[in-house]
Amino acid sequence: MENKTDLINDPRFIKARELFNSENWYPAHDAFEELWHEIDGPERLTIQGLIQVAVAQVHLANGNTKGATILYGEGLGRLKSKEAVDLGLDINQLCDCLEKRLARLQTKMNPDDFSVPILLMKS
Repeated sequence: MENKTDLINDPRFIKARELFNSENWYPAHDAFEELWHEIDGPERLTIQGLIQVAVAQVHLANGNTKGATILYGEGLGRLKSKEAVDLGLDINQLCDCLEKRLARLQTKMNPDDFSVPILLMKS
């Protein structure tokens, strides 16, 4: 992958985003992981964060709140990193959602009081 624009326009990235937004967490994880293996640099960091968020959602669906808490924290850290790039996504909105859900998990409350993560394009 040559640059960020190539990744944003890659049909696999678009499909991964669609899977994520339709709450097909494990297939989204697989789709993002395929891209993650092919890229390097700051795009790789962002994709890894998205993978971790998708897996956190898988853990929540399976009742593994500890795993979800850990992966939300790791994903959030990567997405908020100075080195991460937005890939055309509204990362601020995503991080806000993740912070709210993570805070609920950390206080043993239901994270579903807030909407599930969604990947919105920047306007």
